[in-house]
Order: sequence, then structure tokens, then C-alpha cells
Amino acid sequence: MDTSVMHGSGDAEPSRCPSPGPEEIRAQLARIISSPEFPKAGRGAAFLTFVVEEALAGRAQRLKGYTVAVEVFKRSDGFTQDDPVVRIEAGRLRRTLERYYLVAGQHDPIRIDIPKGGYAPSCVWNDAAVADLKEAAVENPGKRSGQGWLRTRWLILAGLVSIVCTAALSYWATERFVAGEKPSNFTEVPDEPTLVVAPFANLGDGPEDELYTVGLTEELLTALPRFKEIKVFGRETSKSLPPEVQASEVRGGLGARYLLAGGVRVSGPRVRVTARLVDTSDGAILWSQNYDDDLTTRELFTIQSDVASKVATAVAQPYGIIAQAVTANPPPDDLGVYDCTLRFYAYRADLSPETHLTARACLESAVARYPTYATAWAMLSIAYLDEDRFRYNLKPGQPAPMERALSAARRAIDLEPGNTRALQSLMTALFFNQQLTEALEVGEEALATNPNDTELLAEFGTRVAISGQWKRGADLLDRAIALNPGGAGYYHGTRALAAYMLDDHEKAVGLIRKADLQKFPLFHVVAAAIYAEAGLIDDARREGKVFTAMRPEYIRDIIDENRKRNIRPKDSIRMIASLRKAGLPVPDAAEVEAELLVSPATARP
Repeated sequence: MDTSVMHGSGDAEPSRCPSPGPEEIRAQLARIISSPEFPKAGRGAAFLTFVVEEALAGRAQRLKGYTVAVEVFKRSDGFTQDDPVVRIEAGRLRRTLERYYLVAGQHDPIRIDIPKGGYAPSCVWNDAAVADLKEAAVENPGKRSGQGWLRTRWLILAGLVSIVCTAALSYWATERFVAGEKPSNFTEVPDEPTLVVAPFANLGDGPEDELYTVGLTEELLTALPRFKEIKVFGRETSKSLPPEVQASEVRGGLGARYLLAGGVRVSGPRVRVTARLVDTSDGAILWSQNYDDDLTTRELFTIQSDVASKVATAVAQPYGIIAQAVTANPPPDDLGVYDCTLRFYAYRADLSPETHLTARACLESAVARYPTYATAWAMLSIAYLDEDRFRYNLKPGQPAPMERALSAARRAIDLEPGNTRALQSLMTALFFNQQLTEALEVGEEALATNPNDTELLAEFGTRVAISGQWKRGADLLDRAIALNPGGAGYYHGTRALAAYMLDDHEKAVGLIRKADLQKFPLFHVVAAAIYAEAGLIDDARREGKVFTAMRPEYIRDIIDENRKRNIRPKDSIRMIASLRKAGLPVPDAAEVEAELLVSPATARP
């Protein structure tokens, strides 16, 4: 701790005025921890005690995230910054101390804080206590003479100087040590929903059961982080928890909003896995599921991998349990950046120009605040692309939407090459930039990165289908619908188009009616073609009129519009013929064929 020197004036002798001493600081530490205003749950007391004692011992330079994680939170030597436990608990401790000094500790003689940017404590005389001394001196003027007043005056001056000097030195030291700890591209991370996975409980009694439960937990910790819209605490955090950990302990100790827990029971040839998602704010079970399987037909390691995949998809996918919970019951504070991801998915669900405008504005604000947040850049890329392909909310006087879409997608990839949403955005931007081969290659890479992301499955399935692989595209879309039956309407809309192209007209009609995207113009043109081919001419004419009113220029330029979407010439000819049956004023068959099949080079099988 620092010692400040203060020189008097006139006849006064120089006087050495110290900062709070070690025993005074330890007494203040005990006063804080024992206060009813200091939470007893969690490891805040251990955290505060550790950093204060280290600083008193002259080891402030050791107070880095790694050291705190190992010493206080008992992480292993393999701890990395991917595990946010120290950052989260430090923020919680700062807020606790701030509240303490506003309520119970207003007149304590010493103030202990953890300045932002590091973990080295600041221990200074409390300026509120100094003010009390001044007030006491004014109220008791008789005590202002003689040695008593001199001692009071020096105490006040020493306290004021100590506050300034100690705070400055603490800031200087903290910034030095944190600068050595942070990577050069460090940025604040948006406040996404946080999830911790408790080790699944061993509910059996066989010798290998424990190995199976560990394996399932490990599989979950591999599958869940692939979904980039949530934060998942790392393996070491999970390992430090008991299987029966309470939601309140997770909330108080780690600050995680959600807890995933469960158990595995093996009995003879049968295995049952139970899983549940808990909201730690109130202990409510948001979702639970049992998974039963037979060891005589599949190996248990295969079963646990399959179960982990299903659980992760149900909980963490873009339209999954966590997203639904946050939308229905947002926390009392501003959702911030995560609110933008919810707005993006709300837009993707109904594809209306109104929700597009809201999502785009929110995402632009998000990337301005968090310029290294890859997921927001990826979503913004798709929003920019939709200005062009759907003619939504075009911005005059700016770079073309396609240029902005490609730039944002590449920014997302540069920031996080393995981000599923970033790969999806690049695939889509390349596809509409007429780089079909490259787009599908990126899509394959994204699918390998996270085969359970329903938003990616639906988008990639759409691109694959429209490029001419209708059967494979239909299979990918079927998987997206199976994993997320209540998901975005365009899943069903594009799958209906695939059924139409595969001559399954009954299925096409059933699916297009499920899509119900009334504000999305292209829904109506696809519906018109499907109804016309199924013989439902009145329905086809109705949808055709709606579409013409929404996008009158599309029918005039339908050949170019279909070409821009990489629809094969023979598929485009077929769709235009169906729209002709629906009564839309499309070019005649000879004109369409002449335009699309003008040379062998433009025709694809």
C-alpha cells in the first residue's frame, strides 16, 4: 500500500501521513464481509479477501484473471479466458461494494474498491468519513485549538491526499498489469444469455455408469457453444459444480441466467437420459425431456452423442427454448445487443418490411457499439442483402446493398471464421452475387460446423434446392422443420416450392398453407404457382393479385428476377408457366424460352 508525504507550511514540521495500514484494512475487510448487505452466497467474500491479502503482501502484480481463477475459483492450470467466471464475479463484486458503501458503509473509515479494468484493490480513507470529521470539528469549536485540532487537521489532509495518490497509483498499477493480460484486439462482449452445464448425475450403479455421465456432459459442452447467440461457461466451470447444484447457487456464484442439468440411468440393456433447463432467477423449469434408448441396438457412446445433439438443438438454436424464454420474460434491465438478435429472428419469422427496418437499425447500432461482435455483423449482412432481393427499406446515396452485404459478411468471417451465422451470411451473399460454386462450398463448411443449427439448415437447404438439387434441398429443409417445427415460416414456404418442383402437389399445397407469410411478397408468387399447378385456380388468382399489388415490377422483369436468384432456366420456365395459369401477365412461353435458352451456355440440365 502507498504512503503519502504531506509538508506543512510556516512553523509546522514536515509530517508523514500514512494511507490506511494493514490492520486497519483487514478490520475494514472483516466489517464488509460480516455486514448483512454483503451476500453470503457465492464466492464474493473469498474473492475480496484474496485480492486484498495479495495486495497487502505486495503481490498486486499477480492479480490477473488466471491467478484469481486458480486460487479463488479452483480452476485447473488449463484455465483460459473463454471461461468468464472471473470477469462475471468481479463485476458482481464491484456492484456489491458500491451498494455497501451507499447503504451500510457510508461512514466506514476506509473504502475498499476493485477498480474496473483489473482485480487489484484500492484501499483509501473514506471521504464521507473525512467529511464527518470536518463537521464534528465545526460543531465543537472548542476542540479546534491545540494539539487535538492539529491531529484532526492532519488526518483530514492526509485522507484527502491519500485518496488521490492511492487511487492514482492503483489505477497505474492495474492498467499496467491488465495491459499485459489483455490481447491486443480485446473488446467488450455483448450481454448474451449465459448458460452453465452442471455435470449430469450418475443415477445407475454399474461400474461404467460414471464414465457415461462424464461423456454426456462433455458432448454437451462441445455441442452447445456452436450456437453463437448464447454464452456457455467452459468445461472447468462445469467440472467445479456438483451434479445437484442449486439454481440459486449458480445465479449467485456465477451470474448465469440458465442452468442445464440432468442425469443418466443405465439398467440392463436400457438407458434413460433426463435433461432439464432451469431459469436461475426463480428456479423455474423451462423445459425437460427424457431420452430412452436400447444398448442392444446402439453403443452408449453413440447414444450420448445423439442425445447431446438433440438437447443442444432444443435449448440453444435460434428459435429454441432460451430464445423463447427471453422473448416472453425479458430481464428487467435492457437486453442490449441480444435484443438485436431477437429482433433479427422476429424479422426472419415473418419477413415483413417493418420488422426488417427495426432489426437493421438495431444491428447497425450493435456493431457500432461492439465492432468485433461477429454474429451481429453476420445478421446485418443478411439485412443488407434483403434490401436488394426483397426491395426492403432501400437506403439512397449509400453503397449498393450487395456491396454492404458482402462487406459485412466478410467482416464477420474475419472476426470469427467458425461462426455459423457468419458462414451463413457469406454463403447467402455469394449466392446472390452469382458466385454459386463458392456459395455452396461455404454452405457445406457451415453445415459441418453446426449440423443442428436450424436457421442454417433452412437457408442452406433453400440455396441447394434453388440451385437445382431439389431433393437434397428438401431433405435439409425437412431436417430444419423436424428440429424446429414451430420455426420461421419460410422453412415451410421453401419446402413447399421444393415439393412443387418434385411434382408432389398435394404436399406443396399443405406446406404453403402452413407458411402463412402474408407480408412477404414472394410468398404470394410461390403460392400462386403451387395453387395453379394443383388445379386450385381461384386460390392461385387470389394470390397472384396480392403479389402484383405488392411487387408490380417483378412480373414485368420476372426473367431477370429469377435469373438473379440462380433459378435454373428449365425451373424458371416451369414457374412462369404456372403463373400464366394463375392469370398473371407474364411473357408468353416462346418469349420466355427464347430469353432463357438463347444459347447452350445459358442452359443448365
